[in-house]
Amino acid sequence: MKGADAVNRPLGARTRVLIADDQEMVRTGFRLILGTQDDLEVVGEAAEGATCVELARRLRPDVCLVDVRMPALDGLEVTRALAGPGVTDPLRVVVVTTFDQDDYAYTALRNGACGFLLKDAPSTLLIEAVRSAARGDALVSPAVTVRLLRHLTEQQPRRTVPHTLSERELDVVKLLSVGRTNQEICDELYLSLGTVKTHLANTKDKLGVRNRVEIAAWAWDNGIVRERHPPSV
Repeated sequence: MKGADAVNRPLGARTRVLIADDQEMVRTGFRLILGTQDDLEVVGEAAEGATCVELARRLRPDVCLVDVRMPALDGLEVTRALAGPGVTDPLRVVVVTTFDQDDYAYTALRNGACGFLLKDAPSTLLIEAVRSAARGDALVSPAVTVRLLRHLTEQQPRRTVPHTLSERELDVVKLLSVGRTNQEICDELYLSLGTVKTHLANTKDKLGVRNRVEIAAWAWDNGIVRERHPPSV
């Protein structure tokens, strides 16, 4: 099962990251950002897609950070090769791109990506995406998440599923579903970061979902989020 080995990693082990981008400055920037964290370690770099696939299969990093537009093999095909349907032992891939295009996000997630970020995202979000991927969770740039979920819910009829979420858990879900980060949820609800994480963990257990993207999809599908309250993203 994808992400299962994240649970079984030795306590205190550093998350091993492979970076693939055709721009050396971007690779250097990512390496420096991740290098500020004691629990993260960059173990390889690639300037084009085919090399990324070869390195990833040889090094077996915990997380691959992959650009979309690369020579030889683009990041979407790299994602499918490493994490797509039918891959026996899939790796966790986070796609990072300059181009805010919905079709990139849809294709990346269909091809098995467990994260989709824009390059202008804050460095804290990049770090959080890597850690989420290592846990087997998923993180998508907030603005992309909202558009993606709108698109998905437009393609299928709304259905209501009974739930046992508390009022506070629903408050957290509503903010998450319009693209708020954990810290922004803390600030809006006057909660500690630990409390927000606890609410999200309880919500995942109660709904039987795997990550925050699936929580948001449930909220949009069940009318918890309403268009008359548009997100400020």
